[in-house]
Amino acid sequence: MDSSLKKSNIVAFIPIRSGSKSIKDKNIKMFFGKPLIYWVLYASQNSRKINKVVVALDSEIYEKLISRFRFPKVEIYNRLHENATDMASTESVMLEYIDYAKLHPDDTFILVQATSPFTSNHDFDNAITEYFKSGKDSMLSCVKTKRFFWDNNGTPLNYDYQNRPRRQNFEGLFLENGAFYINSVGNILKYKNRLSGQIGIFEMPECTSLEIDEPLDWQTGEMIMNRRIKEIKKEIPKIKLFLTDVDGVLTDGGMYYSETGDELKKFNTRDGVAFELLRKKGIKTGFITGEDTKIVARRAEKLKIDYLFQGVKDKLAVTQILAKQLAISLDEIAYIGDDINDIELLKAVGISAAPSSAPQYIKDIVHFVTEKRGGEGAFREFVEWLLEI
Repeated sequence: MDSSLKKSNIVAFIPIRSGSKSIKDKNIKMFFGKPLIYWVLYASQNSRKINKVVVALDSEIYEKLISRFRFPKVEIYNRLHENATDMASTESVMLEYIDYAKLHPDDTFILVQATSPFTSNHDFDNAITEYFKSGKDSMLSCVKTKRFFWDNNGTPLNYDYQNRPRRQNFEGLFLENGAFYINSVGNILKYKNRLSGQIGIFEMPECTSLEIDEPLDWQTGEMIMNRRIKEIKKEIPKIKLFLTDVDGVLTDGGMYYSETGDELKKFNTRDGVAFELLRKKGIKTGFITGEDTKIVARRAEKLKIDYLFQGVKDKLAVTQILAKQLAISLDEIAYIGDDINDIELLKAVGISAAPSSAPQYIKDIVHFVTEKRGGEGAFREFVEWLLEI
């Protein structure tokens, strides 16, 4: 790794406004099951190289929504009114924040667009690495397009129409997709621009070229997002351990008592099949729960669970110890949980999920929210989604 990358303070900056004209409150409008702003926040939060994520906004409603995500890297900055109007440039609020935060000229500044939800944490990490290795002054994200362009005078701009090239032989051009721009704070202060000097290009998949700006973009964007999620899933490390909470996930969270005072729990047969699917794939499984009951122990035995942890107060600590014993990383672990004591583990693992019956602040921080409620097959739905059955 480039030594300058190790030393650099890297800030992701996401400016949003509440006064969108084309789509009212588009930054918090639900997009593919989450508020639009969630997707770039999630990607930047999960970047291994970004140190801090700043959202510059002008709305208390937006601030409350973003605070619900509980992303530890994310900070809120209330931008000045004059830099939150239709006429204000993005650069104006960038410069405003840089002055407010007293950022160092050597800090790295990434302008991130909320209207480009297709960006993944891997895109950020790979682009940052490429930026430092290249020695370029700044960098922007682009997609390669093999379209033929003409000007208003009927003159082709990027090909000879008399010798029309075949698509597979045509190099094409790079199109700015608006996802993000990387520069040093010093350059931004000097040139008052997001880009300057020698500019590098970070290529992203062609499907990321759409920016969500108009109503027609919304439906198209969700179709692209479905495809993009599948692409991102391919980048997820191979899962070697699949853990689950019990109450509220494998059960409906209810507490049932017999006439003699015995506690009862209702499990779902469909979830039992999911453990068999994981076993056939060679993936280890485990229960990790704060409760300690014989019912859960018997269920684990029947399902042939590899690991059973009951009465656990710190689920992340227990999982870290197990991961070390198995010589695997947390990125190679999947976990589904539904409550406050699951938060730290959900944030730490490679892939996380919550049932639809979980509180909203849990659903806001996971990769996948099931349609099923806890105890109704949510665990199986998560397994099948991950295994693409």
